Amino acid sequence: MTAFRNPWPHAEHGFIDILRWKMKWGPQEQSVLQDAPDTPAGWRQLTRDDIAAPPASGWRATWLGHASFLLQGCGISLLVDPVFSDYCAPLPLPSLRRQVPPPCAIGDLPEIHAVLLTHGHYDHLDLPTLRHLGTGIRMICAEGHARWLRKQGFTNVSELPWREQLEITPDVSVTSTPAQHFTARSLFDRNAGHWCGFLIEGGGCRLWHAGDSGWCPAFAEIGASHGPIDFGMIPIGAYQPRHIMRAMHMNPGEAVSAFVESRCRRAVAMHWGTFRLTDEAMGEPPLLLERALGHHRIPVGRFIIPDVGERWHILPDDGYLR
Repeated sequence: MTAFRNPWPHAEHGFIDILRWKMKWGPQEQSVLQDAPDTPAGWRQLTRDDIAAPPASGWRATWLGHASFLLQGCGISLLVDPVFSDYCAPLPLPSLRRQVPPPCAIGDLPEIHAVLLTHGHYDHLDLPTLRHLGTGIRMICAEGHARWLRKQGFTNVSELPWREQLEITPDVSVTSTPAQHFTARSLFDRNAGHWCGFLIEGGGCRLWHAGDSGWCPAFAEIGASHGPIDFGMIPIGAYQPRHIMRAMHMNPGEAVSAFVESRCRRAVAMHWGTFRLTDEAMGEPPLLLERALGHHRIPVGRFIIPDVGERWHILPDDGYLR
């Protein structure tokens, strides 16, 4: 089996490095903000009616927590990296328990026309959630994951290699965008599947889910090829300790650089405040994001720090959220 690799040079860390970090062997990295609150993201409850149907024009995006989004437009509803489980791990480890609940029950979701999966990590590919949605649901995944999904019983799976495009309907397309990351679901399948982001286009709007990524030259490429992007979903958390996480997860300052380079008109911060994956305080990422936005003189309203369950109406071309 050929393993996927990132095309840009970066530090590599293996199982022993992760074990040293988790067992706290050696010096411990200090938080950037010593007084940052260790509190999860805010939460808003959604009713079935709130998400029942796509808007008449443009798109509606709903943050379901972590990297999970419900995207509705052009008459369809899409899920990206849906995780409704209480744990983002193969076993119910207390350290990986959800800290803030989903904003709605999975049974309250509308009809889902396709599920987009950026990679195979448990906090992005949640098998119980996918099985609840049904083995016949249409799935579009990063390259290399279809065979595994079919072994789990799913029958309608398409892979999308980097930079390739697929029609979901005649009015909506999805393009796989590059990212810098890795993937594994066990000790024995590291990088057997690829990792990506997704650009969704339809109804005059461009929406981009960055997936998981360290900062890399891909963002400038995405901006040059696809910008301006009306609405970005960009990760800001799971970045500490930096000597382990730098290559795979952006910190908030790097996320702002990605926002600028990818030419997003507006964006929302994701991959924070839901699961405790790494060492930073849960409330630190939004504080550092505000600091980085101020440094770049970008209004906070252009790169939003959301509550779980928050929704945005994205209209064509102007990037304005109503």
